[in-house]
Amino acid sequence: MAFVCAISNETPEQPVVSTISGCIYERRLIEKYIAENGTDPMNGEALTSDSLVEIKSSPLVKARPPSATSIPAILKTLQDEWDATMLHSFTLRQQLLTVRQELSHALYQHDAACRVIARLTKEVTAAREALATLKPQAGISALPAVGAAQPVYAAEAGMTRAEEPMEEAGMSEEIIQKLQDKATLLTAERKKRGKNIPEGLATVEDIRQYRQLASHVGLHSASMPGILALDICQRDTSRIVTGGNDKNAVVFNKDTEQVIAIMQGHTKKLTSVIYHPTEEIVLSGSLDNTIRVWGVQQTAPCAHVIRAHEGPVTGLSLHATGDYLLSCSTDANWAFSDVRQGRVLTKVSDPAAQNPLMCAQFHPDGLIFGTGTEDAVVKIWDLKERTNVANFSGHAGPITSITFSENGYYLATSADDAVVKLWDLRKLKNFKTITLDEGYEVKSLCFDHSGTYLAVAGTDVRVYLCKQWQELKVFNDHTASATGVRFGQNASFLASASMDRSLKVFGMP
Repeated sequence: MAFVCAISNETPEQPVVSTISGCIYERRLIEKYIAENGTDPMNGEALTSDSLVEIKSSPLVKARPPSATSIPAILKTLQDEWDATMLHSFTLRQQLLTVRQELSHALYQHDAACRVIARLTKEVTAAREALATLKPQAGISALPAVGAAQPVYAAEAGMTRAEEPMEEAGMSEEIIQKLQDKATLLTAERKKRGKNIPEGLATVEDIRQYRQLASHVGLHSASMPGILALDICQRDTSRIVTGGNDKNAVVFNKDTEQVIAIMQGHTKKLTSVIYHPTEEIVLSGSLDNTIRVWGVQQTAPCAHVIRAHEGPVTGLSLHATGDYLLSCSTDANWAFSDVRQGRVLTKVSDPAAQNPLMCAQFHPDGLIFGTGTEDAVVKIWDLKERTNVANFSGHAGPITSITFSENGYYLATSADDAVVKLWDLRKLKNFKTITLDEGYEVKSLCFDHSGTYLAVAGTDVRVYLCKQWQELKVFNDHTASATGVRFGQNASFLASASMDRSLKVFGMP
């Protein structure tokens, strides 16, 4: 579009546009041109005054007076416009300062409110703990099953000293038969599944394309940073429980990104957490020598406090029945407890070597289990006979993690020696050693439910393809050591926790 301009001492006329060429002209000039030539000055076609269309300009745009045509007048106009712009900028800066002060005040108020809420929450938790202690003394001894609609607090009934472990109730023939029946059923189901790959299982290419999908750092206290334990609910894999350095266990929904429950009661940091596979129950072990059984509700009631050990609890594993719990401790004992009743059934130590136990894990069938010791030995135990049936040596440091493959044949172990060893339980020998980077610290191992993939958490998070033991993916997203790792259903995602306070979820982008 072209413009025809002229300098005049008169006030500019309203601009018009030609319907012939689409160009804009000043009415007075174009009408004079039409009177002399009768054509459009741009393309030479015939043009009349009736073919001109007025353009309505904004009322804020004012025509310059004739006095503004001189250079001094133009300079004065520019100076006036500059002064107006500076005054407007000063006004905006004042408004910005006021808004910043108001925002700062609002943030201080929010912080104060959060501190009051935290203090009140702590007082309420202390009151509930006191109530849980007083109820047994008042004669309330009958407890419903854990996870019932109306949970009842239970704890130190009959305890003369809080530090004393519970007396052993013993493993009855009924319990042993229950364990045997469950093992028989699981073995039959495993043979029925055979070597078929589960439908919907993530492929190798899927794993290689996994990226960080989410990172959550607000689950645990920033004043005592670090997540030390992690587990995923098998029934609803959107639910994840974490155990922190801040002495709390937190249940979090990764899909809604909401905290479901906060379990407060331990007096020292947590070492292990387990989400019950079929019920809304969480189990936690701590350095305060106790194991707690929680109901997953907004109030997060503590149903039982199990005092099976005289030293810090270092490992937990839930039996396939969902009714019994294996625990180990630095007191060199492992214990087998009833989750429903909150009592210890049996407690055993190795008479040959009184070494602290660092981790424990049930075999998928539930009749045997493994423990890792501080002197670098992995011990296999028969649960029914409560005897040590096999020992695996070869690591060069305290055992940090052990995990059984779902097929029941493989055992993966790690220690403070930067290697992961794979053991064949049928031949009782080490058939594969994965050597990691020098100085690599392995904190957690986990097979997926199909036994196709193995995840390693420590200095970073890695995923290996079983049988070929090929490294598929390395995640370096954590800024501190990863302390826990778990697969989602069909390895559709991977969750990891770290000392950097974060819970990260990896999956397909």
